[in-house]
Amino acid sequence: MEGKLRGLQENAKEEITSVDSMENLEKIRVKYLGKKGELTEVLRGMGSLSPEERPKIGKVANEVREMVESLLEEAKKAMKSKALEQQLEKEAIDITMPGKDVRLGKKHPLTQSMDELKNIFIGMGFKVAEGPEVETVYYNFDALNAAANHPSRDMSDTFYINKDVILRTQTSPVQVRVMERVKPPIRIISPGRCFRNDTPDATHSPMFHQLEGLVIDKGITLADLKGTLEVFAKEFLGSHTEIKFRPHYFPFTEPSAEVDASCFKCGGDGCSFCKGSGWIELLGAGMVHPNVLRNCGIDPEIYSGFAFGMGIDRLTMLKYGIDDIRLFFENDLRFLKQF
Repeated sequence: MEGKLRGLQENAKEEITSVDSMENLEKIRVKYLGKKGELTEVLRGMGSLSPEERPKIGKVANEVREMVESLLEEAKKAMKSKALEQQLEKEAIDITMPGKDVRLGKKHPLTQSMDELKNIFIGMGFKVAEGPEVETVYYNFDALNAAANHPSRDMSDTFYINKDVILRTQTSPVQVRVMERVKPPIRIISPGRCFRNDTPDATHSPMFHQLEGLVIDKGITLADLKGTLEVFAKEFLGSHTEIKFRPHYFPFTEPSAEVDASCFKCGGDGCSFCKGSGWIELLGAGMVHPNVLRNCGIDPEIYSGFAFGMGIDRLTMLKYGIDDIRLFFENDLRFLKQF
């Protein structure tokens, strides 16, 4: 039996030395050391040996097992090392080659304008307030004193989800929500996306961005509104910018005004950009209507306030001389890289 064990050892050594894959190495391990392996089969025959022979054969069997296990482990390490060398050689980096050009992104022009507007108004003591883009008819129209037959309520102008829920057409509902839960004084801006059922063209988009502002306190007057908007216009369009108010109508303010700014291209002298008038339409504003204050639980006999709203898309177009609002949403890198 000793001779059989030694022969088994030599056969195993020869096979392990010439093995060419981890899969074949595992097969050799099972062949010799598995539950039904050749070494196991030899050891099962030890029961027929005499008591004197068993220790001697047992010692040889252990030596053979240890030898085979050692050879298997060495072969395994050698194959892993060779595979690692091949992988490193395959994945070697030629440090003399030029590196890949990493292109850094930039803020979208609308985001740039929104951030700039936020900073201007935050610098004047305003806080940023946000609200849902999916709104109720109450907050978007009723609470803002819009008549039941107001044209803006038509399906041709507003996206209705059902008769009571819409996509907000303005960020004014945020002002109502703030007035309901916060006691005056209030000084907020509400930037965000809005939606109207417009056919896309150079100046209209079904999705656009607004920034609205609201101030409620005791003794607020139209002069406070004009002073605030003058600071804004000079910061955003240039220090020489002037503004003027034109009478207008909005259901949620009284009195209401359209606000124009002197043309920052020609300084008010008149050019093709301002169509020779020297002025550019900027935004809408006015004193908060007493009915809006009452709807929000604020006594108009004690408090007054002003509100204003501007289209961020339009302001960005004016500032950078962009003639088509659709360019903002086409994701053309040739356009976006210019800002």
